[in-house]
Amino acid sequence: MPIYQYPPLQEFLNHLRFERRYSEHTIIAYQNDLEQFAQFLISQFDAPSLSAVTATFIRSWLAELKEDKISSRTINRKISSLKSFFKYCLKTDAIKQSPMGSIVSPRTSKRLPVYVEKKDMEQLFAYLPFSDDWKGKTERLVLLLFYSTGMRLSELIHLKQSQIDPANGQLKVLGKGNKERILPIASPLMEQLVAYKNERPVEWVSVPQFFITEKGMPLQPRSVYGFVNARLKEITTIEKKSPHVLRHSFATHLMNNGADINAVKELLGHSSLAATQVYTHNSIEQLKAVYKKAHPKA
Repeated sequence: MPIYQYPPLQEFLNHLRFERRYSEHTIIAYQNDLEQFAQFLISQFDAPSLSAVTATFIRSWLAELKEDKISSRTINRKISSLKSFFKYCLKTDAIKQSPMGSIVSPRTSKRLPVYVEKKDMEQLFAYLPFSDDWKGKTERLVLLLFYSTGMRLSELIHLKQSQIDPANGQLKVLGKGNKERILPIASPLMEQLVAYKNERPVEWVSVPQFFITEKGMPLQPRSVYGFVNARLKEITTIEKKSPHVLRHSFATHLMNNGADINAVKELLGHSSLAATQVYTHNSIEQLKAVYKKAHPKA
């Protein structure tokens, strides 16, 4: 495997896993990008040492990706992976100079976040039937928590019983980079969370995860994605139907109702305001639609 040809690659991945505390999903993305680049160096340039890698080698790889019709967004992600890797190599003295200084990322068109309309979300919880067994209660509460808090899938999967704080009407989540944040929970939802916890059979009380299956096991990402996708198919025709779409819906509906962008940033756990600003585009589009419909000169 290419990764063993360049030992710093494995060291870098260990750094992301144990020191930066990145999610396994993110680490796999880095690993795939870096192994692909390492394979390119081995096949096209006879496996040069890392210190011999130049910007020309990198541009050759990027050109090959472009010829293979790889999207600009994906190419930018691979460039970001290389920049992080070579920055690590500089810090550990594996190289004396990064070859990434003159590498320019291709422009990408901004994609507006896909979200479910407010009326459709209301229909989901008001009219769609959920079974009254443990599975049905779990699925409904998971969907409600996604939409009410904007939590990421990984944050919900790993949510512990101890992170629910009924006395203060809030819960604590561990986000990207192991960053902790507090999310406010409305009283009706908190009552449902407490009731769900209290209904847990005695033999499952010791399981730390808050959400568990009817067999007392922690929820798995694939199963959550599956039932979220199935439920959203019942209320919307948007192309993407995933837990992350509920996060987009949470943020978009807040912005459309006049929420402060800095508050939305904190609720989502974004590290920079730029990541949150994408939701302002949807609110602007809504304003345009209202103007066009209501103004006599529109």
